[in-house]
Amino acid sequence: MKSRHSLAALTAAVLLGLASGSAVSLQPSHLVTTFPRGQALLETAGPRCLLVDVYITTTAEQRAQGLMFVESLPEFEGMYFGYSSPVEIIMWMKNTLLSLDMLFILEDSTVGRVVRETQPRSTERISSGGPVVGVLELNAGFARRWRVEPGTRLLLL
Repeated sequence: MKSRHSLAALTAAVLLGLASGSAVSLQPSHLVTTFPRGQALLETAGPRCLLVDVYITTTAEQRAQGLMFVESLPEFEGMYFGYSSPVEIIMWMKNTLLSLDMLFILEDSTVGRVVRETQPRSTERISSGGPVVGVLELNAGFARRWRVEPGTRLLLL
């Protein structure tokens, strides 16, 4: 799932910037600047609606990059990985510096599975647990703080 070419290019760009002495920002605005932006509305139990700004992956290269090397993410910001038809997804955290909550989105636009507080830089496989049409990655603890559970509805705006 991770592209070696994208990773090599990204690593080379970071290393060249560091070697040249120029500042290289590892914030989302630098690493995912070409990703389309959008918003996701989460309807949680309570009832409560949460608006999250999202980076949206639209290419295989963007899916491979994801949030790798990003050092911080604001509370109401995340990344959405969308798929045109339901598919079982396997992800990992290698080169991801942040602990994340992963929300696996079912075809009916509800959260089917929540994987909480992933281990940064881990190569352990994280499965969707069945066919899904998307994954929303948020800061670790977001799902607990805001009561996002299976059944929570997600609407992309």
